Amino acid sequence: MQSKENLTCTEEVRVRFNETDPLGIVWHGHYIVYFEDGREAFGRQHGLTYLDIQKAGYVTPIVKSTCEHFLPLKYGETFKIVTTLVNSTSAKLIYRYELFNEENKLVCSGETIQVFLDSDNNLCLYNPEFFQAWKDKMGL
Repeated sequence: MQSKENLTCTEEVRVRFNETDPLGIVWHGHYIVYFEDGREAFGRQHGLTYLDIQKAGYVTPIVKSTCEHFLPLKYGETFKIVTTLVNSTSAKLIYRYELFNEENKLVCSGETIQVFLDSDNNLCLYNPEFFQAWKDKMGL
């Protein structure tokens, strides 16, 4: 169930062989890629893809990312990425991530923060018009 404060998306992913280290577990750097998989799925589900943002004349670089590891993932396992957009009055995209293994145990959690830059690479201090319209449509 989704509240008016946050929107969530859940995506299932299978660990590929090339994502594991010699110990057979997912190399820590791939978790940031999994976060991106979550953002991409979120965008497709809720109508806020990178292509939508680019068509509106903006880019959204990541300015901060955090990642905490609790349990390992191994080759062949499937896991869920739960991606939540945290509603903010600031002109930024704040996503929180939770990765759950096949036993529904929390494997990893993290957050990314993205800002809006216009076509001249100027930082937007207020929500771009297209983004505010999207938030209004989504009830945020």
